[in-house]
Amino acid sequence: MKIATAAYPPTWLDNWGAYEEKLSAWVSDAAEQGAELLVFPEYGAMELASLSGEQAAGSVQGSIEAVGEWLPKANALYATLAQEHGVHILSPSAPVRDGARTVNRTGLFTPDGKVGWQDKQIMTRFERDDWGVEGGGPLQIFDTTLGKIGVLICYDSEFPLLGKALADAGAEIILVPSATEAEEGYSRVRIGAMARALELQCVTVMASLVGEEPRLYAVEENRGRGGIFGPPDRGFPPSGVISEGVMDAPGWTYADVDLEAIRAVRADGRVLNLTHWAEQAPRVGQVSHSQLT
Repeated sequence: MKIATAAYPPTWLDNWGAYEEKLSAWVSDAAEQGAELLVFPEYGAMELASLSGEQAAGSVQGSIEAVGEWLPKANALYATLAQEHGVHILSPSAPVRDGARTVNRTGLFTPDGKVGWQDKQIMTRFERDDWGVEGGGPLQIFDTTLGKIGVLICYDSEFPLLGKALADAGAEIILVPSATEAEEGYSRVRIGAMARALELQCVTVMASLVGEEPRLYAVEENRGRGGIFGPPDRGFPPSGVISEGVMDAPGWTYADVDLEAIRAVRADGRVLNLTHWAEQAPRVGQVSHSQLT
């Protein structure tokens, strides 16, 4: 399959038509290049708050409430675009009210009208302390016509056991939508995505928010780029970097991904990280101390 992953700039929107035009153009551009799976970044939906005005978009709760008002219409747009262009779309994630809690949620929209939801599992400090966002529903495996797909939203990619749970459930591709305000944050997520590709012998796909928009709370400054990573083994680049965009430059990054290459390296790679994972457990409980002073 051909994958497109976004370095996506949140922008100030004067009306709904501007958002519809923007998303339609992005999806159309990727579909015209032959992409079948399109990945948008974490908190890309925060720009919807601008549709409710500067006061709403400039505060935590105002942003969450405003995005929530526009999100049903946005989800309908993603569903329509997926069907019109015959593509799978991982939507820009958004803070969503789920009962008494707020979660960070993205959706995977399919060409035949289906949709599945994935909530972020582990919150960063600003999400916990400033936003009051909590871990949501469980990890999901999306069984699609493109294969078995999992999602680790940004910080989740930095926790190996979450990725391992997805791999054990059959995931061959793991999507990593992210939003980071500084280069060190971007680097943490990139390293996490590459580490999961190495140890799980799978393909990981990182999308990023980029650019500045000071009127949008929490996504005022953004650093990153798109990246598609695999295990540094036979059938993949020696660096593990299948494709990577230009830092902070908006646009799509593309790569062709062959599921058979993933299956081959899991079965007969030069190393077998996923197969040998279980050998860690008995050894981490046997740490001994040697006095050398």
